[in-house]
Amino acid sequence: MHRLESLIFSSSFQLCISVGFLLSFVFSSEIPLGSRISVEDSNYWASSNGDFAIGFFSYSNQYKVGIHFNSSSIPVNKQTVIWVAGADLTVGNKSYFQFDQSGEMVLFDSATELIAWRSKTSYTSVVSAVLRNDGNLVLLNKQKDVVWQSFDNPSDTLLPGQNFSISHVLRPPSKNSVSSYYSLYMAVSGQLQLRWETSVIYWTSGNPSQSAHRATLNTDGVLQLIDQQLKPIWSISGEDHNDLDVKFRFLRLDADGNLRLYSWQNASSSWRSVWQAVNNQCDVFATCGLHGICVFNESGSAVCKCPFTPAGEYTSKCLVPSDENCGSGSSLITYEHTFLYGIYPPNETIIETSLLECKILCREDRLCTAATFINNGSAQCRIKRTRYMSGKSDPSLDSISVVKMCSDPIAVLPQFPKSTPKNSVPKSSQIICIPCLVGVAAGTLGVLLVIQLAIGLYFLRRRKKHLRNKAAFTCVDPNTRGCIMLTYPEIRELTENFKHHIGSKVFKGVLPDNQPVAIKELSTSIEERKFRSAVSKIGSIYHKNLLKLDGYCCESNHRLLVYEFVKNGSLGDCLEDPKLCKRLTWRKRIDICLAVARAVSYLHTGCREFVNHGNLKCENVLLDDDLEVKVSEFGLQIFLSEVSDTWGTAEADVKDFGKMLVKMISGCQDADAACQWAYEHWLAAQGEKIADSRLEGSLNLDEMERALRIAFWCLQVDERMRPSMGEIVKVLEGTLPVDPPPPLSAHNHFRSSSSSEMQSDSEP
Repeated sequence: MHRLESLIFSSSFQLCISVGFLLSFVFSSEIPLGSRISVEDSNYWASSNGDFAIGFFSYSNQYKVGIHFNSSSIPVNKQTVIWVAGADLTVGNKSYFQFDQSGEMVLFDSATELIAWRSKTSYTSVVSAVLRNDGNLVLLNKQKDVVWQSFDNPSDTLLPGQNFSISHVLRPPSKNSVSSYYSLYMAVSGQLQLRWETSVIYWTSGNPSQSAHRATLNTDGVLQLIDQQLKPIWSISGEDHNDLDVKFRFLRLDADGNLRLYSWQNASSSWRSVWQAVNNQCDVFATCGLHGICVFNESGSAVCKCPFTPAGEYTSKCLVPSDENCGSGSSLITYEHTFLYGIYPPNETIIETSLLECKILCREDRLCTAATFINNGSAQCRIKRTRYMSGKSDPSLDSISVVKMCSDPIAVLPQFPKSTPKNSVPKSSQIICIPCLVGVAAGTLGVLLVIQLAIGLYFLRRRKKHLRNKAAFTCVDPNTRGCIMLTYPEIRELTENFKHHIGSKVFKGVLPDNQPVAIKELSTSIEERKFRSAVSKIGSIYHKNLLKLDGYCCESNHRLLVYEFVKNGSLGDCLEDPKLCKRLTWRKRIDICLAVARAVSYLHTGCREFVNHGNLKCENVLLDDDLEVKVSEFGLQIFLSEVSDTWGTAEADVKDFGKMLVKMISGCQDADAACQWAYEHWLAAQGEKIADSRLEGSLNLDEMERALRIAFWCLQVDERMRPSMGEIVKVLEGTLPVDPPPPLSAHNHFRSSSSSEMQSDSEP
């Protein structure tokens, strides 16, 4: 006991001087109901051996709560976090984490005055909690059975003894829009896979012919895949797996997309990576994100270079020029030993052809931005049609890439004939004609004067236009992270005095560079400082399925937002349009719902601060020419002076998504009535009657059953029973099973509607 108290005192003393973790200690290995830790109280809960503790720590000027190493043998500034409640959730400086009387762990965010995360264990007979000596936080019932445990809800790390199965996923903290897509899954085949989004797999473990049941990390530093009979069928080990002096290990998916095994080295007093899944960091998909291609410098470190700029310097965004933006035309630039791929989207067209034909195909394709030629037994030309490019370059690569670049105007020099030997022409032809020379010189001088005058006028007009546009449309407020600040007269000019009405207080406009935009007028008198703060928050959010905020107007009593323009209109319009609706096959509808779920999940957990949508419905889901999703209207409630309580919660977004999902399956326009009608048919095992008849046989009944189950979970009256958006994403992806939902209370949950009156829009 004396040894334990000494350990606790030493650890607490170290925490006092830490900038990351907070300090005092609760002297109990068991956590009773009603216990609370908070940022202000600087307290935490620890395991009985003192090796682990759970408490608040600072993160980007805010706070998170999680489990971290707490051993006295590890310096405080290296006591790595191995589990975080709510993954990317950050909270304010007066937040608390409580084990409440209902048996639920609850994280209260003082910044939003809302519950940011909960364990969803209310009324499951939970009576106590324990942070075990292996770092596992468990909630126990009266029989000491585990009802919930952190090991079943990993964030980015696995500890020795922790199992990893098909229902689990590791995801690193979001540092940018690219890193938020990295994840470690266990595929249905039983292999571990590192993925970017869900379609790009850049590392796979194990043998696909041997199906694994789960993966586990042993205390000796061996990662194994185990089958149903608990026999190992694949394993890897770190460099020091036989070293008995190593006490602490963990496996983590880092923000750079690489999976690494770390062990604590007492001699160097540091964590050392003893194994990594991808040996060459440049082989990790999108390792450079939007910053160019991955190369190795002289010291052997992977760095990002942008070959599409003159000096190849590192930039905030390394975009390939677009053919449409090249007023002077384009030409192909060749990069030897370089492999390129698109990020948004990550797919490409692959054609078996020669290098010469590959260049011709890209040159003649107006949408082609780059192409990569490889010949590994078969010659392949990979055509890319995106400006968002990444890749790698190395002398060992045989691939050759070409990039379409804008051509600068090149003066055409006069072609003079080669001189003729004197003896080959008569002397008479060598007589100099003075009047001829004078005439030619005068004519040439006149032509040059006219050309100079024309060029001078052209550049004068161009400069005036540039200065006018610059003064009018590039006044950027540094607090809005690049959003264009426009005056109200400029808004009127862009919209031709609000001539083109495209939605509820939404108008189409055109910027001076001919870029179309959608301008939304807000009915709010929010004061200027708060408005600019809100614009800064929304304008900093980037996700490929979220509508981008390009600018704003905050002048007098006018409050307007300038968004990117999406051509095809809303999902609601597409469902009503007979022509567009034919393109909404079952596969496309599920893909759209999945994209919406990912976007809203990113708002909830991927942003620096929690952002709820507040008004999620088909009318606020826009579709481009390829029917790719752009979710609009997110976060607009922060502009309003009076906000409904139901708008500020993630649970409200989940309920709205459930309604939208049912509407997409049934094709019915009235979402509330559709939910009641669909639920009654589902209870009667008549799920096939729910599907929109316009789907014309493309329906997948198993997939529809899964979608309906998660939709009815979303519509539960008790908000605590609703899933998170992250869980919804996994269910729609097919990586997480979903049980039949409990009964819904129709009277409390749906608008009164007779099922006999409810029919699909396509039915007579």
